[in-house]
Amino acid sequence: MCVAVPAEVIEKKDGNIGVVDYGDLKQEVRLDLVDVEIGEFVLVHVGFAIQKLSREEGLSTRELFKEVYAAMEE
Repeated sequence: MCVAVPAEVIEKKDGNIGVVDYGDLKQEVRLDLVDVEIGEFVLVHVGFAIQKLSREEGLSTRELFKEVYAAMEE
């Protein structure tokens, strides 16, 4: 099973590299597969942004991930 995680693009660098914010973690990812601007949300899989999300989808999906992780820690 593959999982793509929602993140907000907070910086764009040369070479189709972006910095995304997962909420608690910031990471560089490749932006080769999507045309995205700072402030937009993307799904990230194995270091690549693979799909754009609306801000609402990104925030609600991020919240669902937090709930799942919290349940797993209990």
